[in-house]
Amino acid sequence: MILDFGGQYNQLIARRVREQGVYCEVWPYHRAMEKLAELRPIGVILTGGPNSIYREDSPHLDPEALRQGVPVLGICYGIQAMAYALGGHITTPETQEYGKTETWFDTASLLFRDLPANGVSWMSHTDYVDQLPEGFRSTARTASTPVAAMECPECGLYGLQFHPEVLHTENGSAMLKNFLYRVCGAKGDWTMEDYAKTAVAALREKIGDKQVLLALSGGVDSSVCAALLSRAVGDRLTAIFVDTGLMRKNEGDEVEAAFAGMPIRFVRVNAGERFLSRLKGVEEPERKRKIIGEEFIRVFEAEAKKLGRVDFLAQGTIYPDVIESGLGDAAVIKSHHNVGGLPDYVDFREIIEPLRLLFKDETRALGLELGLPEYLVRRQPFPGPGLGIRVLGEVTAEKVRVLQDADAIFREEMAKAGLDRKVDQYFAVLTGTRTVGVMGDGRTYDYTLALRGVTTTDFMTADWARIPYEVLERCSGRIINEVRGVNRVVYDVTSKPPATIEWE
Repeated sequence: MILDFGGQYNQLIARRVREQGVYCEVWPYHRAMEKLAELRPIGVILTGGPNSIYREDSPHLDPEALRQGVPVLGICYGIQAMAYALGGHITTPETQEYGKTETWFDTASLLFRDLPANGVSWMSHTDYVDQLPEGFRSTARTASTPVAAMECPECGLYGLQFHPEVLHTENGSAMLKNFLYRVCGAKGDWTMEDYAKTAVAALREKIGDKQVLLALSGGVDSSVCAALLSRAVGDRLTAIFVDTGLMRKNEGDEVEAAFAGMPIRFVRVNAGERFLSRLKGVEEPERKRKIIGEEFIRVFEAEAKKLGRVDFLAQGTIYPDVIESGLGDAAVIKSHHNVGGLPDYVDFREIIEPLRLLFKDETRALGLELGLPEYLVRRQPFPGPGLGIRVLGEVTAEKVRVLQDADAIFREEMAKAGLDRKVDQYFAVLTGTRTVGVMGDGRTYDYTLALRGVTTTDFMTADWARIPYEVLERCSGRIINEVRGVNRVVYDVTSKPPATIEWE
């Protein structure tokens, strides 16, 4: 069990745990005692968070959660919450630590057993533990932090001030593995097949003989959600595909063809003009997201009335969507239109989100496990608001046309170069910037188009993809020659963080 204290990248911890073949669930910290009794986990991890322990509104851990005989590992804010709950002291020093930091480890500790005695760890903290709780000892240090790790093996309690879940920490995954296997006694026998069986059983129990309406966007997440629900409830699932007019080129027809053979009720609604009308004059990204999300709900509401009573609305929300929308004490990075529930007046009983605790790569693996064709599962990730957030500023039919054509060329050239499986996500963005150009003997004043490509394992951190210059050159040449309205192409070389993968 992972107790969430509101850090932006806490789901990476869950990902690292699952990579070790160990199933985990993420729950808000304030439900610790309830979930300990219900789930009876073999171990608990306390995540990081954005707060200082002594602020009035800071989250605090119930000390009883540390006295249940279950091993606990606190990470970053988690180590501070553990120390504070047990009578230790936290301080705010003059020197803060952020980024890669030289660290020395006591390899007698089970967490660092068989690992080097020193290495680089990723620090991201203002406060640290300066007085250990009774019975604890320090097991790691840096030049500025005397307690970079602590433990009380007799109590099964361990803490790390740094982040082992990020790739910047050397041997971080091995440290987590030591906790899972040497401290908690994990067997590492969890697989996606197990998850599929568990999820199907849970959905059958929850839904019973009721009807389900699926918000099908045509992307990977909602498609996998459809396959999972189809296995669980069969023809009690109605999938409504809303063609917003903001899809990639020809994608609406491709989605309809892909689901033609599935034993579900498939309804396509062509609502492009309706969405563009609502977006007229709107430039602010959050407003666009909320408008598109609201319009989705209104369309579903109208279709549901045609179908009769529908008890559940299903959505393909995955865990990064939940975190970025500000789950619990997390800060909001951007809102996702499929997160947060429905207004009270919508004619659905409840939202169900079967993929809510899965990462993108796990969602793909689940899709293959459920028998979805690889071409559908391996589709390029596509945000719920679609091209509405890849057209910067006001969205118009002409801008969407320009972006669809340019994006299609980019994807075609990436596939020709054999990069469609090597670059995890790539797409075009129509910026709001117009620049002067020269075509033939005439002056042009057209849009600047940006190309974006990233490599990532979890879609919560990402590095910009090193696409070969010759591929970028072919893309640029074709886009300018074939797409009316673009006279300049640029490539985005910003990683996440500090940027997000999408521009809006």
